[in-house]
Amino acid sequence: MQQTSKQFKVNVVRALKDETLQQAMHRARGGFVEKRRIAIENLPEFDQIKRHGIAIKNHSLDNLADYLEQFESKVIESGGQVHWASGPAEACRLVVELCKQVDARTVAKGKSMIGEEIYINEALEAAGFEAIETDLGEYIIQLAGEPPSHIIAPAIHKTKQQIAELFRRHHTALENNRSLDTVPEIVSEARGILRDKFLNADVGITGANFLIAETGTTMIVTNEGNGDLSATLPRRHIVLASIDKVVPTLEDCSSLLRLLARSATGQETTTYTTFFTGPKPRPDGSQSDFHVVLIDNGRSDMLFSEYRDMLRCIKCGTCMYHCPVYSNVGGHAYGWVYPGPMGAVLTPLMTGLEQAKDLPDASTFCGRCAEVCPMAIPLPDLLRHHRDKAYKLHLTPAGQRWGLGLWAGLAKRPRVYRLVSLMAVRLMKMLSKHGVLRRLPFLGNWQQGRELPAPGGETFMAQWNRQNKGDQA
Repeated sequence: MQQTSKQFKVNVVRALKDETLQQAMHRARGGFVEKRRIAIENLPEFDQIKRHGIAIKNHSLDNLADYLEQFESKVIESGGQVHWASGPAEACRLVVELCKQVDARTVAKGKSMIGEEIYINEALEAAGFEAIETDLGEYIIQLAGEPPSHIIAPAIHKTKQQIAELFRRHHTALENNRSLDTVPEIVSEARGILRDKFLNADVGITGANFLIAETGTTMIVTNEGNGDLSATLPRRHIVLASIDKVVPTLEDCSSLLRLLARSATGQETTTYTTFFTGPKPRPDGSQSDFHVVLIDNGRSDMLFSEYRDMLRCIKCGTCMYHCPVYSNVGGHAYGWVYPGPMGAVLTPLMTGLEQAKDLPDASTFCGRCAEVCPMAIPLPDLLRHHRDKAYKLHLTPAGQRWGLGLWAGLAKRPRVYRLVSLMAVRLMKMLSKHGVLRRLPFLGNWQQGRELPAPGGETFMAQWNRQNKGDQA
């Protein structure tokens, strides 16, 4: 995927003007939020489980090296192999080599965000392999030549009509006049196409929601079963996972699962929850082999930084559904693998703050993301760290730096601050029409999609003082 985080502001303008995108986002934003709310209300002990889950992740991070070594030894004990990769290039090289060892031609891929992070599809295609996404959402965007716009629902930005057009354009061997008017018809066609891919794949690649140290087990959750088929039918199964996925025990994994499904999709549990431990028998009686590629990609640095809390993330995506910025501009505007509030924290860490300097500003700081996060990650605080660093590195625009400096100077002089505030309030009242402010100097872009109520002519401090005097009288 082309890195476009530098063009975030341009991407936002384009997204806000895209009527089809706006329709798709409008339909999607309410459903997930409401399902999550109902699922959590139906589990009275959710907050207790949440606290326990946070403790599990904190303990895992405190002892990360030990649990990763235990996980590796258990994988080897069960007959599998573990490979370590410091970054995307090394991870891709390992996967390509593993595919070449079995003379693979076709690779069936289950949904994997770490795969997106390291650009594994591009690496496989460059090496001459056919990589097929088997998750329906991922398959749709692969046909469209687009990256995911959400980590749980990759094709959330697509309408039913757009998907039908994609299928007609790519599935040319099927009847041209077939009906693709309903969701079941679309799903049925994708199922028929992908079934052949599963049966003919030489290698299967999946991600991992959790790695279990005590047993050397990898675990995935899906609602389509595509991950199971990708892992069991080919003669080689490769698991891609970041090092922060490890947890100590099966019981710990079970506790986190109760948080993950409810937060991600509003389900008590996903349709398929699958555990893989070592090689497994295939339908033809032969034995597959089992490889786990563990990827760092900057996470060790995060572990010892002010961004450590971000490593608790279980990739549920709920911060996106509740974010007023994401729900209006969609995921592609963020320009990289991880969108929304969690992406605004992760992308500058993984691609460089200079590349993604606008993303920390893509927040109203309303705090909804931190409020709904099942891991209680203080996302607004982490975004403030990025903003502070961008300011110190002179990455912010000169006008913004000048404005902040002016505001800081006024804030240190209360009398001057109150006088300037009063003048500004009165000016805004003069510029308003029918009680609404539509255009203010220097805020043209910010006000394109907003109308502000005009102030009443007094500052908050003046109203406070007047109220207090009235109470005392």
